[in-house]
Amino acid sequence: MAEQSYSWAYSLVDSSQVSTFLISILLIVYGSFRSLNMDFENQEKDKDGNPATPSSFNNNNPSNSIQTIDSTQALFLPIGASVSLLVMFFFFDSVQVVFTVCTAVLATIAFAFLLLPMCQYLTRPCSPQNKISFGCCGRFTLAELLSFSLSVMLVLIWVLTGHWLLMDALAMGLCVAMIAFVRLPSLKVSCLLLSGLLIYDVFWVFFSAYIFNSNVMVKVATQPADNPLDVLSRKLHLGPSRDVPRLSLPGKLVFPSSTGSHFSMLGIGDIVMPGLLLCFVLRYDNYKKQATGETLGPGNVSGRMQRVSYFHCTLIGYFVGLLTATVASRIHRAAQPALLYLVPFTLLPLLTMAYLKGDLRRMWSEPFHAKSSSSRFLEV
Repeated sequence: MAEQSYSWAYSLVDSSQVSTFLISILLIVYGSFRSLNMDFENQEKDKDGNPATPSSFNNNNPSNSIQTIDSTQALFLPIGASVSLLVMFFFFDSVQVVFTVCTAVLATIAFAFLLLPMCQYLTRPCSPQNKISFGCCGRFTLAELLSFSLSVMLVLIWVLTGHWLLMDALAMGLCVAMIAFVRLPSLKVSCLLLSGLLIYDVFWVFFSAYIFNSNVMVKVATQPADNPLDVLSRKLHLGPSRDVPRLSLPGKLVFPSSTGSHFSMLGIGDIVMPGLLLCFVLRYDNYKKQATGETLGPGNVSGRMQRVSYFHCTLIGYFVGLLTATVASRIHRAAQPALLYLVPFTLLPLLTMAYLKGDLRRMWSEPFHAKSSSSRFLEV
């Protein structure tokens, strides 16, 4: 009886749960540092001749495809996500092919971005970094062409096999790309966005069943889509293809247990949205380090508190929140809205530390409003 009562505790060290914890944290850390490195590269380009902006850390240069979320977008994003969720719930059969193709295209680009540093490392000894012209398509380096080719190959294999590991690889690419290319400009926007998404997550997981007689979030997340190759063969009257599987879309990370009896699932939104907050605090940590030279703040704050970075504090909060969400799902034996636990465990420690350090007012509205000094990588 006791073993059954505490079975949830043993499940926490299952391979599927451990994989979920490790991969989600690694994706957030890696995506945040890719974002920071992109800021450094843009600053170097500005020094080489491009006009510098007053606040290069905000990075609103459209040529870099970086999107900064403002307050209005933060307020309406949960509404837009709700509309998209309802469209997928009611009209999935009608839009599944279009949605699958669009997801495959985005995943191809995102995974190429994920592979780019490795390809740059591999091609550096044997090829100069000169760009090759492809006419109206643009100019690309050999590393970019190699990463894109590998990404296309992976997507094609995923379409042909539908293997969960390939789906996870594409979802990882989407996570890293979104964390690297989307910016939160202030703590105010971060609170608006994450609070709205918390309400969105709680409503669609806990209360949608009372209105729609089904858990909308779980059904959309787990519903497989028809394979585009199978749909194309039927349109051309070639008959259904029996060897082509239905596809589980890369909107989540899925890890089966070592016994194969169950699997652990985490939506990419539960990685990307807290990841945007962690990316913001990492950029602020680096900005503050440059601007202040690591001088101590107010006299009532200890030097030890000043040495604790916002990034480490928020990352620990994310781990504790994810652990709490996992324990809750095991105890209740039902899907849990992960943001219900992740948002408080990341925002509350961050707000408390910012208040104690005297940075709360600055981080709330204009965290990067001063002139920055020379760029240096922030060590973790």
